[in-house]
Amino acid sequence: MRILLIASAFNSLTQRVHTVLRDEDHTVAVHLVRGDEPLREAVRATDPDLIIAPMLTAVVPKDIWAGRTVLIVHPGPKGDRGPSSLDWAIQEGAQEWGVTVLQADAEMDAGDIWASVPFRVVPCGKSELYRGEVADAAVAAVLLAVERFASGTFTPEPLDYSAPDVRGRLRPLMRQEARRIDWDRDDTATVLRKLRAADSRPGVLDELYGEEYFLHGGHPADELDGLDGLDGLRGGPGAVLATRDGAICRATTDGAVWIPQLRRRRVPGGPVTVKLAATAVLGERLAGVPEKAADPVASADRTTWAEIRYRELGRAGFLEFSFPGGAMDTGRCRRLLAAYRAACARPTSVLVLGPRRDFFSNGIHLGTIETSADPGGESWENINAMDDLVHAVLTTTDRLTVAALPGNAAAGGLMLALAADEVWCREAAVLNPHYRLMGLYGSEYWTYTLPRRVGAAEAERLTSRALPVSAAYAAELGLIDRTFPGGQEEFRAGVELRAAALAGAAELADRIARKRSGREREEAERPLEAYRLDELDRMRRNFFAAGEPYPVLRREFVHGVRPSGTPEHLTAWVPTGT
Repeated sequence: MRILLIASAFNSLTQRVHTVLRDEDHTVAVHLVRGDEPLREAVRATDPDLIIAPMLTAVVPKDIWAGRTVLIVHPGPKGDRGPSSLDWAIQEGAQEWGVTVLQADAEMDAGDIWASVPFRVVPCGKSELYRGEVADAAVAAVLLAVERFASGTFTPEPLDYSAPDVRGRLRPLMRQEARRIDWDRDDTATVLRKLRAADSRPGVLDELYGEEYFLHGGHPADELDGLDGLDGLRGGPGAVLATRDGAICRATTDGAVWIPQLRRRRVPGGPVTVKLAATAVLGERLAGVPEKAADPVASADRTTWAEIRYRELGRAGFLEFSFPGGAMDTGRCRRLLAAYRAACARPTSVLVLGPRRDFFSNGIHLGTIETSADPGGESWENINAMDDLVHAVLTTTDRLTVAALPGNAAAGGLMLALAADEVWCREAAVLNPHYRLMGLYGSEYWTYTLPRRVGAAEAERLTSRALPVSAAYAAELGLIDRTFPGGQEEFRAGVELRAAALAGAAELADRIARKRSGREREEAERPLEAYRLDELDRMRRNFFAAGEPYPVLRREFVHGVRPSGTPEHLTAWVPTGT
């Protein structure tokens, strides 16, 4: 079928639906909704068989849904209505929630139901849940609804609040009054639910050091953080007790929570504020607050906030990292490189890189760059730190390296994964192997790793078309090596089993020897340094030359400026297999 996706943004869920429908042999186009008349024109121009809205905050005009089937993806169970569905579910401690695909109608979220799929609410932030369990359920519901629509025999179910399986209800927009943390009364579990329900938008408005900030993200502190007072982590509820890798630790009535990011409340008429590492936002206000470092090995099985963890299962090592939004600033790149070098000193034969859940990496940290005193200089530092990390992976010849992707990866973050000997993805991962939309040529040795995997012609096509690809299609291309079905927990278990088997394989020693000799041969043909210098020569112009689009595109991205219309590369019909 010809399916038109209409959305408020080409976000992670819209990209996921886009790639899955293409894999299912449908032809897909996208329209970003910026008003009723442009939407009408897009529908007239494309004349789709079906319209699907994976993420839409606007109302579809009646003349469109009255004449065509328009399916709305709502992140709530049957009967749930309103714009803050996930927020209420997380804050109120729901154990199970759902995604419902319903037909656009006069009343918001009240149309006939085409499909509804439940999911388990795991203890994590809203954005992480949205990219994981919510997206998995949404894709299953969309595919079921599309199949039912294509059959021509299915009659959607009218919303009936008297039906036993209709558990939802109409809820209002969740405002800051409902999100407010009462530090003198709320226990740790309550504080975490409020923080997680507001992550990554809009955050929880709170006061620190006499100023107002939005708090983003929440993780529990554990007993090894010194909450018993032995290490001095004590203070009245709400007090800042410690810092760690950019996060701050605040006391609750019965423990403490780690908050990774803050955003200063915007002053009326003042500049737009940006969400950054909490310590970067607070700066000198944290003078005297101790830094409580978390060793990657000691943090492996702890529940506390730790961006980098390391553990071993037999001869397989697992270097786990998780950065908010998948963004890696200069400091994070250097910390991960140090941890990688330490992991390479361990007596393992296989080293697996990747987070336990969610993003693998999206490359350099545009927010840190945009708010720095010298954005060009910080861009240069950040890309070189990324290159140093990728080079370390590429030149590891005494063991096999594996990049494990439970979630999405893009730009330099995906190129980091491609530096490994093998790339394993959860089937749900969406990959964006390009830099063009940010006005960048790209580095991270992509001119070496990408053609090596897919060939020069396919590398050119992937980077120039700038469209997302599914893990399944990436495996067909040879971009990645293996996909794993199932959810986040199944992926992690599957990776552990496969890595252990790989580490114990009789042929592993021969494979490592072939890898070493192959790297020596390729280095003699063209040194890695030559690829790096060529890429950085292009990037230097992107960062510093007058008239380059990167500074404007970066600023618009960081400040959330929406494009005035749908980018041309999304408007064209994209058939399966592309």
